[in-house]
Amino acid sequence: MAMKLAVPAPADFSEEVAEWIEAFDQIVVDEGPEQAAELMAVLRQRAREAGINTPGEIRTPYLNTIPKHDEVPYPGDRHMERRVESLIRWNAMAMVHAQNKKDAGIGGHISTYSSLATLLEVGFNHFFHAKYPSHAASDQDQPGDFIYFQGHASPGVYARAYLEGRLTDDHLKNFRHELRDKPGLSSYPHPWLMPNFWRFPTVSMGIGPLNAIYQARFMRYLENRSLIEKTPRKIWAFVGDGETDEVDTLGAITVASREKLDNLIFVVNCNLQRLDGPVRGNKRIIDELEGVFRGAGWNVIKVIWGSDWDALFERDHKGLLLKRMEECVDGEYQAFKAKGGAYLRKEFFGKYPELLELVSDMTDEQLARLHRGGHDPVKIYNAYKRAVEHRGGPTVILAKTVKGYGMGTTEARNAAHQEKKMTDEALTTFVKRFDIPVPEEAAKQGKPYKPAEDAPEIQYLQERRKALGGYMPQRETPELKFKAPALDYFAEWTAGSKGRAVSTTMGFVSILRHLLKDPEIGKLIVPIVPDEGRTFGLESAIRQVGIYAAEGQKYKPHDLDMLLYYREEQDGQILEEGITEAGSMASFTAAGTAYSNYRTPTIPFYMYYSMFGFQRIGDMVWAFADSRGKGFLMGGTAGRTTMLGEGLQHQDGHSHVLASTVPTCLSYDPAFVYELAVILQDGIRRMYQENEPVFYYITMYNEDYAMAEMPEGVAVGIVRGIYKFKSAIKGKADAQLFGSGPILNEVVRAQQILAEKYSVQTDVWSVTSYNELRREALSIERWNRLHPAEAEKTPYILQAIKGAKGPIIAATDYMKSVPDQLSPWLTNRLVALGTDGFGRSDNREHLRAHFEVNAESIVAATLSRLARDGKFDAKKAQAAFKDLGVDTEKVDAAKA
Repeated sequence: MAMKLAVPAPADFSEEVAEWIEAFDQIVVDEGPEQAAELMAVLRQRAREAGINTPGEIRTPYLNTIPKHDEVPYPGDRHMERRVESLIRWNAMAMVHAQNKKDAGIGGHISTYSSLATLLEVGFNHFFHAKYPSHAASDQDQPGDFIYFQGHASPGVYARAYLEGRLTDDHLKNFRHELRDKPGLSSYPHPWLMPNFWRFPTVSMGIGPLNAIYQARFMRYLENRSLIEKTPRKIWAFVGDGETDEVDTLGAITVASREKLDNLIFVVNCNLQRLDGPVRGNKRIIDELEGVFRGAGWNVIKVIWGSDWDALFERDHKGLLLKRMEECVDGEYQAFKAKGGAYLRKEFFGKYPELLELVSDMTDEQLARLHRGGHDPVKIYNAYKRAVEHRGGPTVILAKTVKGYGMGTTEARNAAHQEKKMTDEALTTFVKRFDIPVPEEAAKQGKPYKPAEDAPEIQYLQERRKALGGYMPQRETPELKFKAPALDYFAEWTAGSKGRAVSTTMGFVSILRHLLKDPEIGKLIVPIVPDEGRTFGLESAIRQVGIYAAEGQKYKPHDLDMLLYYREEQDGQILEEGITEAGSMASFTAAGTAYSNYRTPTIPFYMYYSMFGFQRIGDMVWAFADSRGKGFLMGGTAGRTTMLGEGLQHQDGHSHVLASTVPTCLSYDPAFVYELAVILQDGIRRMYQENEPVFYYITMYNEDYAMAEMPEGVAVGIVRGIYKFKSAIKGKADAQLFGSGPILNEVVRAQQILAEKYSVQTDVWSVTSYNELRREALSIERWNRLHPAEAEKTPYILQAIKGAKGPIIAATDYMKSVPDQLSPWLTNRLVALGTDGFGRSDNREHLRAHFEVNAESIVAATLSRLARDGKFDAKKAQAAFKDLGVDTEKVDAAKA
């Protein structure tokens, strides 16, 4: 029979624990919090040395980070600021309400700004600097802080600008009416649509926070390279708590801590709701985000409870209030606000008799008005002050707010985000709550209200912005004194390779190194690469200008004894981003908009695997265009058959299709280095000398072949999209062959086969940009349509091939839809050969045969089309397929 052994009772350490706590409290009082924290760190280290596993502390109690006794007094006029904020709240809400009343379904958002208003107003009144004084010889002020606004809060930003006198009644009346006879306001922050107002497009969730991180880093890059002055400038990013579900929002936060970006402040508006419902109904989003940011090395400041909770905390001697707070989840906190004071008394305080007693002297209305920290200026001011003063790393402020704050029955409810109009009763309540002096009928119509210019609240608003350097947001486009190098500057690359086999990628790197040495523009070149520098042959450039490292190179690289060693410098020029296309694109965005943001026209060259460009970060490219960004996207290892060996995931055959969707993106597919040189020269001229808000996408390849010398008179054709590269070998051409990139070599080989074996003469054309040819043709077509009484204009594609006879066989390393863009103007002459379908792992010979873009397939397509046109014997054409090794029965590559 088994015996039951006595289990020894656990030792009671309660007295020892109490003594330790008492001793620790004494250290805090006598020595201060810094010494107490140092003691804790030493004890944790000692525990680890003893093999004791202590849990990491990534979450602190559900309280404000800054205790009341550490707060500084609020410096502003609280009454005046509340009046200004109330007027802005009204005008923001009225703008959206009135527009939806007269134009049902036009949209707009009220609830986001309602939760964010106080967070923004404390910033506008005390922290957001429009400029900083210069300490250099120049007396020109330096640009101020940058603010990434929550996109859905744009009505509030407009409403403030209205009170400042920057926007008129007509602007507000034409919110989301941008195509009327009066000036309108864009739905969200869009620099393309409002180029003198918005700096940063942010409404595509996640892009704003990601760009803010890399903007802060790029600012340090410019400072460390002495391209801009060092100032106290900050990057403020206002982020929704629901937005943190986007991987872009949190995916790069370690960059900020690693780079010690104390110029970066995130303010997360924790109103606990996203579009459909709670962000974390069964958890607490603030706890989660605190853990994430603290774990990533950020300084975390929580602003959870307003000042009216302070007295309750002081009277709660048992810690029950905090205990109850930590028992509740966000779904409950949402209900506490949505259902009023009586519900809060019963469901929150009612769990413990002591808590009920704690609020026994408060009415239900008073309980309902207990503020969350994100609506309390004192709490916000202290958080902002501490964030601005923090050194050594980024800060995140987690501010708890109420979605739809002040919107009556909509407040804190799941449907708050979709609220576009308010009931008459809600409008009346709003006017009374915020003391808006508008008649009842005007309130129902959503009439904007602005006091006279000499009204105390307007005077106060203007004085505060004057003290901080001016109005915000505001975007500048300074006049740049920039002279682009002439084409003869690139003579080395227009002269050809003299028979030496090189790739267009190597040609580009050679040009890049030359630009980096230039005494005028060299310092402005910003090479960006996502951990593929060696693939693109950048070793020599790394040695030449170094890789940017915020703290320099703290180690001796193992290849230091080699000429081309891995060199990192604090003033290094290359941004080596690691394996992150999104981060690289964010750096490209910061560099490509520096001409406006910093008055410094940096010229970014972002080199990457073309397959991992537009389809991976297309949304960021769209936002870059919206930002009026400039620069060069260099799609390397391009082409579905030129990128050999790598296979399906790496072989790009559609980036030019995607590039065509972006209105300001000029895309080119050069075959030779001289074409590349012409395009780069023209791009620098257009973007930086002529100040055009465009950017370039240029594909480059890793196939080596002899680079031809630039023929006479082709520069215009290269830029516009097409020129004749090689005339028929003998006599007049029976057909026209179009080629681009390395496939142009296949086209030239096809020309020779056609002439020698089949006595068919063809002209060869280099098409550098189908996209640009199509855009110009569409523009001409539109002009002709709108001017029927005037002589028709002719698009460049038809001017270029005027007199060229026969069918047109266009071969490309991209999808057939790329050359197909010209079909409307080439009628039934065009036959497109392209690389539709998934890639394969093989060499170029087999890949091009598979996709039917090799010389033999081009010959076969030409003979087939001539036969269909009655210009070549059909039986001979059919027989030629066999001679050429073209399998007429193989599976279509588009479906394989």
